[in-house]
Amino acid sequence: MSTYTLYGRPGSGSVAVQIALEEIGAPYERVWVGSADADVAAYRALSPTGRVPALGLPDGSVMFESAAILIHLALAHPEARLAPAAGTPAHARFLQWLVFLSANVYDAALRTYYSDRYSTLGAEGADAVRQRAAEDYLRDLTLIASHLGPYVLGAEYSLADGYLSMLAGWYPGERAELHRRVPALAVHAALVGARPAVAKTIADNAE
Repeated sequence: MSTYTLYGRPGSGSVAVQIALEEIGAPYERVWVGSADADVAAYRALSPTGRVPALGLPDGSVMFESAAILIHLALAHPEARLAPAAGTPAHARFLQWLVFLSANVYDAALRTYYSDRYSTLGAEGADAVRQRAAEDYLRDLTLIASHLGPYVLGAEYSLADGYLSMLAGWYPGERAELHRRVPALAVHAALVGARPAVAKTIADNAE
């Protein structure tokens, strides 16, 4: 199996992709991208948005966007059984929830932590953006939690679960309070967190 290169930062969106690579058992090199201007400029030569994660593929090309990377890895490694077969109704739901998480929950996280970037008033408008983002964050987590059974697709784990676990873990505020309000997320967090691939990734990101 050829080697991948994962470009990321500790605790960032690269966590879900690293979990996927660990679940698949694919060999990969993990490269932390620095935040200095020179590091970001060099990284843009590989990934034009300058945001992490990006994944270097075995043929030497590089792709970005975390949800797209997860979809690609699932399709490239069907033997790992981390997504339903393409073209099935179950695969349609897999795509639905990955895109929902990317377009809504991930976006709410960015608006929460980088609020001034989303206001024409800059820092002066950040509080209003942050408040609305937190409301959207909880609403969207509650929506997907209402469909857990106990995983995103029901009884079987998929790469969507690592993605949800990462994004729910970014929720601003006390984790215990979130789990009290949305008990299904507590169950999900415990199940996903117990997986060896997840534990290994979390430990690597904490170093």
